[in-house]
Amino acid sequence: MTRVWKWNRPVTVREVLEDLQQERSIAYTTVMTVLDNLHQKGWVRREAEGRAYRYEAVSTRAAYAAALMNDAWSQSDNPAAALVAFFGMMSEEQRHALRDAVRIVQGPEEAQQVDSGSENPGSAPEGDGR
Repeated sequence: MTRVWKWNRPVTVREVLEDLQQERSIAYTTVMTVLDNLHQKGWVRREAEGRAYRYEAVSTRAAYAAALMNDAWSQSDNPAAALVAFFGMMSEEQRHALRDAVRIVQGPEEAQQVDSGSENPGSAPEGDGR
């Protein structure tokens, strides 16, 4: 999948083979079998081109990674603890990317409220005696 995502266009078995052979020895039939398996699993679609096929990713690498994270998180018996542990493993750069992603998903108004630490700007938090 890495090679298919890398090009971000329909690719042939021969193209993937030649790219992989720059790093290691691999047989044409091995690449063909892997791409056929990916097609059968629904990860790539293919279109006939002469006697061969062109394979194209069904989803982006980012969407695939998001689905993996969601699947792992949803299988946890304690999702909050799983998120805390996951966030603890993140680098500072990854935490910045996470903050940016939250801002994008929430929109500018909601993100500003979260950044200021209050759900309702201008009012005191519940239970602080004001």
